[in-house]
Amino acid sequence: MSGSTPPRKRRFPWRKADQGPSDGPHGARDDERGSPAAGAPLGPATGREDLPAPAQQPAPVAPRRAAVMREKARDLAREGARRGGGRARAGLAYLADRIIEMAPRVPVRDLATLRRQFPGLGPEELADKLVAGAAAGTSAVGAGIGAAAMLPVPPAMPAELAAEITGVAAIELKLVAELHEVYGARPPGGLKARSTAYLSSWSGERGIDVMKPSSYDTALGGRVKRQLRQQIMKRMVRNLPNLVPFMVGAAVGAVMNRRDTRKLAARIRADLRRNQVPWDELPQLPPLEEPADPLEMRDLPKEL
Repeated sequence: MSGSTPPRKRRFPWRKADQGPSDGPHGARDDERGSPAAGAPLGPATGREDLPAPAQQPAPVAPRRAAVMREKARDLAREGARRGGGRARAGLAYLADRIIEMAPRVPVRDLATLRRQFPGLGPEELADKLVAGAAAGTSAVGAGIGAAAMLPVPPAMPAELAAEITGVAAIELKLVAELHEVYGARPPGGLKARSTAYLSSWSGERGIDVMKPSSYDTALGGRVKRQLRQQIMKRMVRNLPNLVPFMVGAAVGAVMNRRDTRKLAARIRADLRRNQVPWDELPQLPPLEEPADPLEMRDLPKEL
């Protein structure tokens, strides 16, 4: 037994192995490699109606809920913007109507009265006096509204802002009318026509050329009302800092109103100078008629 191979290392023939000849390029038989026609396709199966449809997984609840909440928030924002825009337009229309109603009631001094009250002054010096008085008046209105803003009454803020707009408009309309008197550019017509012309001048921040009646309106048309609403909106945006509390708004309101009034007067005077008529060449104009219900100007400085 010596020299024989141990049983655990002894090789046994594979009796069941296929001993047939091998064909093909790599020594494998065709039946081992499989028939190319009978093989399964490598691409995905399409158009197979016998296969089960993939299951539709429902979207998670949290993302669906977030999407619904986002859509609702979007709808609420659109509705709020629509309602807010409607309220803003209604507020502007209300203020415009108030100023239109107030304009014929503003007391205006004619040139003869102004020359009696300020003797010895020429046109430019007299215009400077009028501008200084109007700037002091609008400054006082801005300071008063700014002081009222420190009171703990937030619902009254829109009312305070509207009061400031109408008060400043009354002072500046008086200034615009009297500047036209000083420069010899009184618009033709009665009290209502002149008031509408001055409204057009105030809202457009330009002087009236009486030689070109088509350049200004003497009737309350759509253009005048549109310009008036735009001017009111611009003034409201400018006057928002006046509502800052702790008396800061009072100082800001006084400075900004004085600056805006002087700027308005400078623009109107620049237009009126181009068509100025000297006083000695002015025709004899009738005195201005007094309003039936003149606006109380008690809070204005005495020089107004």
